[in-house]
Amino acid sequence: MSELPSLINDLALILVVAGIVTLVFKKLNQPLVLGYIVAGFVVSPHMPYTMSVIDKDNIQIWADIGVMFLLFSLGLDFSFKKIIKMGMSPIIAVSTIIFSMIVLGLWVAHAFGWSDMDSIFLGGMLAMSSTTIIYKAFDELGLRQQKFAGLVMSVLILEDILAIVMMVLLSAIAEGNSPNGGQMLSSFIMIGFFLILWFVVGIFLVPIFLRKCRKLMNNETLLIVALGLCCLMAVISTKVGFSSAFGAFVMGSILAETIEADKIIRLVEPVKNLFGAIFFVSVGMLVDPVILVDYALPIVLIIITIILGQTIFGTCGFMLSGQSLKTAMRCGFSMAQIGEFAFIIASLGLSLNVISDFLYPVVVAVSVITTFLTPYMIKAAEPCYYALEKRLPKKWLRRLDHLGGTRESTVKEQNEWKSLFKQLAIFTVIYSILTISVITLMLSFFHPFMLKLIPNDNLQWLANAITGLLTVAFISPFLRAMVMKKNKSPEVRSLWTQNRMNRLPIIFTILARAAIAAAFIFYICNYLTQFTNAVMITIAIVAIMGMVMSRSLKMHSISLERMFIQNLRSRDIEEQIHGRKKPLFEGRLLDRDIHISEIDVPEDSSWAGKKLAELKIGNRFGVHVSSILRGAQRLNIPTGNTVIFPGDRIQAIGNDEQLNQFGNALRSELIAEDPEIEKRQMHLKKMILNNDSEFIGKTLKESGIRDRYNCMVVGVEEGQKNLTMINPLREFVAGDIIWVVGEEDQLRELLKS
Repeated sequence: MSELPSLINDLALILVVAGIVTLVFKKLNQPLVLGYIVAGFVVSPHMPYTMSVIDKDNIQIWADIGVMFLLFSLGLDFSFKKIIKMGMSPIIAVSTIIFSMIVLGLWVAHAFGWSDMDSIFLGGMLAMSSTTIIYKAFDELGLRQQKFAGLVMSVLILEDILAIVMMVLLSAIAEGNSPNGGQMLSSFIMIGFFLILWFVVGIFLVPIFLRKCRKLMNNETLLIVALGLCCLMAVISTKVGFSSAFGAFVMGSILAETIEADKIIRLVEPVKNLFGAIFFVSVGMLVDPVILVDYALPIVLIIITIILGQTIFGTCGFMLSGQSLKTAMRCGFSMAQIGEFAFIIASLGLSLNVISDFLYPVVVAVSVITTFLTPYMIKAAEPCYYALEKRLPKKWLRRLDHLGGTRESTVKEQNEWKSLFKQLAIFTVIYSILTISVITLMLSFFHPFMLKLIPNDNLQWLANAITGLLTVAFISPFLRAMVMKKNKSPEVRSLWTQNRMNRLPIIFTILARAAIAAAFIFYICNYLTQFTNAVMITIAIVAIMGMVMSRSLKMHSISLERMFIQNLRSRDIEEQIHGRKKPLFEGRLLDRDIHISEIDVPEDSSWAGKKLAELKIGNRFGVHVSSILRGAQRLNIPTGNTVIFPGDRIQAIGNDEQLNQFGNALRSELIAEDPEIEKRQMHLKKMILNNDSEFIGKTLKESGIRDRYNCMVVGVEEGQKNLTMINPLREFVAGDIIWVVGEEDQLRELLKS
């Protein structure tokens, strides 16, 4: 027999050991991530008394795939819209925490005399708390529903996003080997450019693709398509200089906005668990006990740095974001650990060969110890607050609570100019990025193709002209939208009519956007032609005027934008249809003191089986039934002939009093319990038909056994051992033995007949 490849042997060893160790950790109610790390330590070459992995390079490849799928799953749970709705509070908190912890990490590493790269990577690792560990700790301690837990999770989501950005920055810094402000700024610009570009293009194309293929998709094909898109985005990300993990995260965040997101999350979960386990096992394999002994002092000091740094700066960050001292302390104490992203950042440093070999096992040891301490830190928050409350002067406490409450108590004034400028800036940036991308693709790939297609030097102008015209045609919807967007918005109309002094700035915003759009046309002309500047400026102005006046281009631009918005809202629409979210028009109803409420129809409701017209809900309660949710169905604007079923969810519109009366009636009008429930038991009886039976000569239907006696004939004996189904057209004859099912009283009446 041929021998198995070393990869299969290693994989078998890893999964068997990981399975045994994680079962033990599950029994001990410890995080499974730690179990995987311990399993990696057991199968590593550093353990002389156990079997060890043969080919670490192959396992590292699998671990890299694990990182990719971990971040893909993180993207599926992430939504850009959620971050926008959070407001500034989580951003203030996370900025304070990350900046402070990075500085602390740099200071600690320099104190030990470590290299600049070790210091930078250590600072990045110490800034990242563990979403997985904290979520599990909240769940086990029964704190997930408390307000402070929600605040912590919102900050952790932002931390995870910034961790992705940090990985890209660290890669750029590592390649330069001399981090400077200009390099970091260019990295930020690149990240922002490609993030916006990929998200906008992805939201436009991916939902359309999934919608077209929806009828062909089953669980298997959807899983393959989702993983294929993940790997495709990972390849594209590496081609432009980012990590594959960054691309996987971006694709996950794009798929998170689709209707299929929930199903993809369920399907990808086993794949993520498998490769994630291999990644964390590979983390444990890099832990060398000798290094842990040699670096015991740094490990202890880094643990103290994390605990003190996160509790102090975490508390300050949450207070600056608008929380009271008690809430801020509970949040800060919860974040005193590092987890999975620290391992990922450390793996990045090793793969780039920019950090020392000792840093990885040191970070793993710190993560393991701080993870074990997490539940105790969460529990210690309130006692520490009460101890601090006793020792601090009352004046200080009032000032600290006031500092935390200032952001919540301030009233945000709506500034129309501010709102208008913000929206114009967002649209201008997005459309500029799309325009730059199209121009880059056309001039970098299509133009050389045209030059090869038309090799005659005398006809080079034709290749340039075709390229230029097609490029302008492709970017024209973006340029027109850039110039005309928001020109007739409520903000502009209000500012225009309020004060004549507002009109000149409004006109200036239009001209400024037109100048930016014309600059793109000028660049294309300058690249492809040898016209004078005056001619190129004239061409640009005429082109922009033509775009603005084109009615067909206007309709095309509007249709593209509507399709994008529909794709962006598709998951929200699906959740509204299935009742997981309230309809968007409810916000307008609230202004009129009415709203939508959902009431479940009890299983024993007396309304079940009745039509809406019979129930006269509008006359009795003054509410309007807008929709009925029935399983996967949504019945909008039901008619009077619509029948109510048990388990239906009724969405009704009304004010608080009307909806309260409606809900109370629906929940209270139930079918009364049967006082003689024992008599409802069904029995099986044998009945022999004699010559005097009234059923002789009649068919089953004519006999009236079901209608008059509420019993059912289940079979007849015809000289056989088994019952046979009776033919409905067969007439009963004397001597027939029939078997009947019914309640005891009905059977008694039937047997007397």
